[in-house]
Amino acid sequence: MHLFFNKIQPIPALIVKRIGCLMTKAFNSLSEFRSIVEQFPTADDKAYHLARERNAQLTKPAGSLGRLEDIAVWYASWRGRARPTVNNPQVVIFAGNHGVTSQGVSVFPTEVTAQMVINFEAGGAAINQLTDCFGASLDVHALHLELPTLDFTKGAAMSEADCVSALYSGWSSVDEKTDLLVAGEMGIGNTTSTAAIALALFGGSGTDWAGKGTGLDVEGVALKARIVEAGLAANPSAEGNGLKALMCLGGRELAAMAGAIARARSLRIPVILDGFICCAAAACLHATSETALDHCVAGHQSAERAHQKLLKNINKDPLLSLGLRLGEGSGAALAISVVKAAVACHSFMATFADAGVSQG
Repeated sequence: MHLFFNKIQPIPALIVKRIGCLMTKAFNSLSEFRSIVEQFPTADDKAYHLARERNAQLTKPAGSLGRLEDIAVWYASWRGRARPTVNNPQVVIFAGNHGVTSQGVSVFPTEVTAQMVINFEAGGAAINQLTDCFGASLDVHALHLELPTLDFTKGAAMSEADCVSALYSGWSSVDEKTDLLVAGEMGIGNTTSTAAIALALFGGSGTDWAGKGTGLDVEGVALKARIVEAGLAANPSAEGNGLKALMCLGGRELAAMAGAIARARSLRIPVILDGFICCAAAACLHATSETALDHCVAGHQSAERAHQKLLKNINKDPLLSLGLRLGEGSGAALAISVVKAAVACHSFMATFADAGVSQG
């Protein structure tokens, strides 16, 4: 089902999809998806060097725009243009439900996931306002909300077929005309899956990765930590294996985010990662190939206490740190403004020669 909502023009279209994407020949197994990740295209080296040369000629002291300069050159290298523009940012939200919520790891019932999808449809969520602010389109994909994943303390959360289907839902969600992608999520219980993935990939204990999520108290966090450890104990093949961790401990929305991030890489579309949950999905790609996230920047550091540690493990410095913990892609959507500003300064500032300004 496709629903389009238009308020005051011009407004990006909101597309809500409730039916999973059909499988195509892009990949039909985790091993085929792994091969795609391992053979990702790289940035355009010529565009990178031309962008660096241009940056050195702009009417400003060298380095005076700080990280904005690095962001602009990074963006140019992936778009293959020394003077790029950001015209078609896309935010994609994936919604999924988790069987592990039966263990009491969330203060909200699973019905909230579907209710929030309706709120996205109606334009009432924070992400709706942020995408409107920054001229991004917004697509929302509800992934079999009536069929939660299995409780991962009793075995794998998803079968390989289910995980591949969710990966492809994300893969096929990316518009080829997009020039900047944000992947977000909605799913009651997904911080528990995220903590379990982080434990599987980066070690430590459940306590290192389990946080308050949507508002757990101290006892609730302790329970979550135990559940996270039980999940890894029930799925030992997930340890150190990004795609197995995604399948065994993740959820459909996490797999879909990984699929969208991978598709963006295949198209050389830069990506802004959102918070703890999105970064865990991305970490599954990073564990598969250390260069898999070269086309990504971290939009923000969230208030979820383990997010900073996760960012360090995937070698990303956040653009913003505002204490956000909403999800929905909200922090990354806010960071669209930073990337747009960086690219605008880089591509449209005058050079010393253009402005007739003496260069020191």
